[in-house]
Amino acid sequence: MKVYENDLDYLEKNSNKIAKSDLAVNDLVLVHTQQSVYSIRVLENDYYAVSGGWFDRTDVSPMKTTIVGCTWGGSAIVTDLVAACGLYVEFGNGVRSSKVRKICVIPSGRKN
Repeated sequence: MKVYENDLDYLEKNSNKIAKSDLAVNDLVLVHTQQSVYSIRVLENDYYAVSGGWFDRTDVSPMKTTIVGCTWGGSAIVTDLVAACGLYVEFGNGVRSSKVRKICVIPSGRKN
């Protein structure tokens, strides 16, 4: 799914952080960073289908991976978060996003 910046403006829920425990299977998380937009679909067993950013640039979207958590740019990591404004998302394949600017969650029951 290709996501554009104005999609986030339309769907944004004024959320500063999204915990893994707040999400259900098939929920969609849109994460707008300083450099990219990521589409993160929640799968089962702590896996996510991720598109956008590095995943699109390297032609591997959507990639099934884990989310390690969020960092401030160093080695300290908050492992219970999927995304948080001002932090960086660290994916299980070693990719780290640029700093998160906006987050939007679309619950699975609300999609067409």
